[in-house]
Amino acid sequence: MPKMKTKSSAKKRFKVTASGKVKAKQANARHMLMNKPTKMKRKARGTTVLCEADARILLTNFMPYARKRKAKKTVAVNDNASTVKGA
Repeated sequence: MPKMKTKSSAKKRFKVTASGKVKAKQANARHMLMNKPTKMKRKARGTTVLCEADARILLTNFMPYARKRKAKKTVAVNDNASTVKGA
């Protein structure tokens, strides 16, 4: 089975954080700024985290290799923890 391609537009617009969330730029900051309140323009400066449903669609269809695999948790057995001190 051939490799899937990542959409070029998606890799330019979105980043995946270490915890697996998807960051994107805020909307409403491009044109017709004289008709928008200052508060809206101020909020549109930074980035935002996409909701869970949109992030799932983006990661499965547009960026198939950006999702991090969950590491298996290994439990270390400590033999010294079972001994009772001061008994």
